[in-house]
Order: sequence, then structure tokens, then C-alpha cells
Amino acid sequence: MDLEDLAARVEATITESRFEGVVRVDVGGETILERAEGWAHRAHRVPMTVDTRLATASGTKGLTALTVLSLAADGTLPLATPARSLLGADLPLVDDRVTIEHLLAHRSGIGDFLDEEEAGPIDEHVLAVPVHTLSDTESFLAVLDGYPQVFAPDERFAYCNGGYAVLALLAERAAGRPFPDLVDERVCQPAGMVDTAFLRSDDLPGRTASGYLDAEGDRSNVLHLPVRGTGDGGAYTTVADVHRLWASIDPARAEQAWAPRSEDPGLGMRYGLGFWLHPTGSAVLLEGYDAGVSFRSVHDPATDTTHTVIGSWSDAAWPLARLLRERLNDW
Repeated sequence: MDLEDLAARVEATITESRFEGVVRVDVGGETILERAEGWAHRAHRVPMTVDTRLATASGTKGLTALTVLSLAADGTLPLATPARSLLGADLPLVDDRVTIEHLLAHRSGIGDFLDEEEAGPIDEHVLAVPVHTLSDTESFLAVLDGYPQVFAPDERFAYCNGGYAVLALLAERAAGRPFPDLVDERVCQPAGMVDTAFLRSDDLPGRTASGYLDAEGDRSNVLHLPVRGTGDGGAYTTVADVHRLWASIDPARAEQAWAPRSEDPGLGMRYGLGFWLHPTGSAVLLEGYDAGVSFRSVHDPATDTTHTVIGSWSDAAWPLARLLRERLNDW
């Protein structure tokens, strides 16, 4: 690999695409590229740094899956557990046959509160309740309810954000602990991910980037997303913590989470439990996209290569992520 050429192409892409965020590349245990660009807070001209925390949107689903698999491993929440056994009278339209494993694999068939197949700009999604009311996992019942079952459990694959919000709710009820605490205790702390947490977007601490709707302007995403996320998205992290996450997944858990369960012909990828999988190779992917958030991290255990791009405006990450995919030949 020509590191000088890679660095030059990264710089050119950063300039051409108006990238704002952080990028990191690791090969064989060595960080070969780490770069921050732009402002973490535009109006106050707070510079982005390599240890700035940024939102991950659906990249959070990997954390959710690992948390639930940990609960399954110790018998707190076995994969065969029917969702209804913990939902009780809540979400009555969820089929009684839906299990934890169906939800993890996006094979539950439950109706989704956020239909990603609907056309339109990413910042036009509107939630059914005021976003400031979505501050803990139980509060998401208000947006999860009322969506009929779309198909029978395990009939096919259909990506479902609502399914991962339901997983967070079930994990809370089974373990008797708030979902963010479960993620921290079972995934983040063991991995040394000290900068990863579910933060309130209207009360961000220092060293955390706001999410912006466009490449220009100061309009943030605070009115577009739940004020605090849950199992389907909303965790903030750093590129260093993402690298720690990949490094911390032990072989047994990786075999469980990364075993192909489905194919998505439309996207040309496979899916395991919480992770996208290369259509034929060994690479594994986490990706998130929402108003003011763009996140993509690829890890190839066969070559011990990881690259992560986190952008602080809606489409910031994609040109740089495409460049790295092509240059590193890992996807």
C-alpha cells in the first residue's frame, strides 16, 4: 500500500467533498491514517479533533446486538425468547411468534415506524411524537405502536429500525437495567470504549460534535431525531472507540454475530445479527445515516484492516468512505 498516495487522495477528497468529521485507518494493529476536519460546533468555531465524539445513527445497532448476545449468553434473554413474554399488553400488533433472534436478524416482520424505503431527503423524516419526549427507551412505545405485522416471522429479511428499538425495550425489561447502562456495562467498559455513550442532542458535553443538516449553515439536527437514542440508533463515539470495539469482539461472539442469516440483493450484502456482511468475503460493516449523521466502519478480520469515517453533516462521510473502500479493496 502506497501510504503517501492514500494520504494525498484522502486530502483531495476531504477538500472536494467538503468533508467535516473524523477518519481513521488501521492495518495490522497500526494506525496509518487519522485525520479530523472542520468544526465540531460551527457557530462557535470549535475545531473538530481526532478524539471528538460524533453520532453514529444505525451504527448503534452493532452495540445493541452485542449487548443482547451478552444477555443471551448468561441466560438473561435467550435468543428463543418470545418478544410477547416481555411486552405483555404493549405493542399488541407484534406477532406472538416473534423472538429475540428474529428481531436481531431483521426477520421479525413487524411493522416499522421508520420506513427507509420511502423516498425523500433524509431530513424530511417526521416522527409521530415530539422528539423531546423520546428521552428513554420506554418512551419509544409511543412511536413503535400501531404498525401491523408485515409478514410472518422468519419469512424473509426486511431491515427494521423499530425491531432494534423493541430489542432495547426487551433487554431493559429482562435485565432490570436502563438500556444505555447495559450497553456500557456489557460492551463499552469491557472494550475500553470510554468515549461512547447515549447523549442528549440538546445537552451535548464538551468534545462532542453537533450534527448539521447540510455542508453549510448552522442548522443542526436537534429537531429531527429523538433527543436521546435507543437500540436502533443514537450512540455517540470516537474513531478510536470504534477501533476498540472491533478489536474487542472475541472469536466466539464474532462467529455468532457475523454468521450470515440473510441476503439483501438490493444492497448486494448479507446480514448476520446486527452487522452487515460482505457478499462473498470476510469484511464486516456498520453503517448509519440520518439527518446530520453519516457513519461507516469496515473491519476485515482476514487482513486485520479497519477504516472508519464519521461525518457531522448528513452526507459528509460517503465520498471518503467510497475512496477507502476502493483503495483498501475491502468491500
